[in-house]
Amino acid sequence: MSPPEAPGPIARRLVHHAWPVLVAQLLSMSMMVADTLIVGRYGTLDLAAVAVGSGLYISVVMLLVGVLQAVAPTVAHHVGAGRDEEIAPALQQGFWLALMLAVPGVVLLAFPAPLLALANVPPEVAAVTRGYLQATAAGLPAVLLYRTFYAFSNAMGRPRVLMAIGFLVAAAHVPLAWSLVHGAVGLAPLGAVGAGVSTATVGWLALAGGTVYLVRSSAYRPYRLFAHWHGPRPGELLGLLRLGVPMGLSTFIEVSSFTLIALFAARLGAEALAAHRVVANLAALIYMLPLAMSIATLVLVGQAAGAHDRARARATVRTSMLLACSLAVTVGIVLWFAREPIVALATTDPAVRTVALGLMIYICLYQLSDAVQTVAAHALRAYKVTFLPMLLHAACFWGVGLAGGYWLTFHAPGREPDVAGFWEAAVVATVLASVVFGWLLHVVQTRNADAQAA
Repeated sequence: MSPPEAPGPIARRLVHHAWPVLVAQLLSMSMMVADTLIVGRYGTLDLAAVAVGSGLYISVVMLLVGVLQAVAPTVAHHVGAGRDEEIAPALQQGFWLALMLAVPGVVLLAFPAPLLALANVPPEVAAVTRGYLQATAAGLPAVLLYRTFYAFSNAMGRPRVLMAIGFLVAAAHVPLAWSLVHGAVGLAPLGAVGAGVSTATVGWLALAGGTVYLVRSSAYRPYRLFAHWHGPRPGELLGLLRLGVPMGLSTFIEVSSFTLIALFAARLGAEALAAHRVVANLAALIYMLPLAMSIATLVLVGQAAGAHDRARARATVRTSMLLACSLAVTVGIVLWFAREPIVALATTDPAVRTVALGLMIYICLYQLSDAVQTVAAHALRAYKVTFLPMLLHAACFWGVGLAGGYWLTFHAPGREPDVAGFWEAAVVATVLASVVFGWLLHVVQTRNADAQAA
C-alpha cells in the first residue's frame, strides 16, 4: 500500500480542477441572467413566459444531464486504472445515451401543453411560453451531447477547455439574444421566442467547440476517440443508466426542492415571492462554489478508486471537505455582514427588502452543512454509489425540506403563513443531509479499506 499523500499537493490539484469548472458554471448562469434582462426590456408578458419556460427547460435539462454525469465516474475509473483502451468506447456510449435521452426531452419541450396546464399557467403566458420551449427543443440534442463531452473532459482532468467554450458561448449568446428578441440589424422582433432560439443556437455552438477540441487536441490523440466507432452496446448503456438515473434524479430532487417553493410561495403575496426569488437566486449563485469543488472531488476520488488507491481517495475527500467547509464558513460570515448592501442591489422595494433581509440568516446558516453534503454526495458518486443517495436526497429535500416547509408555512400552529417556514425547513434538511451523507461516505470508505486489507 502506498503511503498517504500530503494534503498540500491534493489541495492544489483540487483547486486547479475546481476553478475552471466554477468559471464555466458562472458563465452558464450569466446567460440565464442575460435572458431575464434582455426580455425584461421587451415586455412583461414575454418576461413571464421566459420565467416559466426557463424553469421547465432547466428542470428537463438538469434531469437528463444528471443521467449523463455517469460518464464522469466511469471514465475517471478507467483513467485511474490505466485502462486507456476503454476510454474511447465509454465516451462513445455516452454520446449514444445522450441521443437516446434527447428523444423524450425534445418531445417534452416541443409539446409542453400538459406541463403548462399542470402548473396552471395563464393562457396568454402559456402561448408565449410554448413558443419559447419549442425553440429551445431544437438545441436540446446539442446540449446533451455537449454535456457528455463536459463530463468526459472533467473525468480526464481537462476542465479548462470547458471554461474557454463557456466564454465563447456567453459572448455569442448576449448579442444574438438581444438581436432576436428586439429585432436588431433588420431582424423581426421575436420576444421570448428569440431568447429560446438563441439558447438553441449557442447549444450547437458549444457542441461544435467541444467536437473540434476532441478531434484536434494532441492530448486526446493517443486515445483514438473516433478511430473505431462503436454502435450502441446494451450492456454498457444499461451500466451508465444504472449509475446515471439515480444521479439525475438526485440532482432533480435537490434543485426542484428549491424551485417548487416559488409555486407555493405565490399564494403568500408578491412581496414574499419576490423576496424568496432574490434570496434563492443568491443561494444558487453561492452554491456554485461547493459544487465546483465537489466535481473536482468526484474526478480525483474516481481516479484514485479506479487505481485501487484507497489511501489517496480518503485523503482527497478529507482535503476537499476541509477546503469546502473553510470556504463555506467564510462565505457565510461575509454574507451576514454584507446582507444589507447585497439585498439593496437586488431590489428597491422596501417591503421586499425587509422580507429578504429576514431570509438572509438562513442561507448564512446552511453554508457549512450544504458544503458537507454536496462534497459527500459527489464523493459517493466517485465510488459509484448512487441509488441509496438518491433515496436519501428524496427523504431530506422533498420530505423534510419541501413537505416540512409547506407544513411550517401553512399549517404549523401558532404562526402566521410566512415564506421563512420553507427556509427553516431547508436548513434542517441540509443539516440532516450532511449527517446522513457523511455517515454513508464513512461506511463506503471503511468497507473499501477492509476489502483492500483482506
